[in-house]
Amino acid sequence: MKFLAPFALLTVATFMAPPLLAAQEAPQLTGCAAKRQAISAQIEQAKAHGNSAQQAGLEKALSEVTANCTDASLKKERENKVLDAKHEVSRRQADLDKAMKKGDAEKINKRKDKLAQSRKELQDAVEDLDK
Repeated sequence: MKFLAPFALLTVATFMAPPLLAAQEAPQLTGCAAKRQAISAQIEQAKAHGNSAQQAGLEKALSEVTANCTDASLKKERENKVLDAKHEVSRRQADLDKAMKKGDAEKINKRKDKLAQSRKELQDAVEDLDK
């Protein structure tokens, strides 16, 4: 009887393992493959909602990505986006410093908001760099 309990547990575990392994997520796609998958998902949504104009545009975008996208070019594009965002943050910081020297509270608040927005865009660009 003591032999049957571990044997039954092992049998149940053996039959449960494949579905559990299959339920694990596939590795996250990156680069051009991720871009193609995202466009394909949008195409499926457009089909589901009967939006043929959007579907046609997305299919064109997918064919262009398939034909022209390389991981190296995509990485370079994203690096340039980060660089542009850094320049924008620097420019916004200089605008804020200038407004603070003048002491105009309204301009200071506007410049702070624009700087915060630029920093958010920089953060998004840095996060996209790893995709």
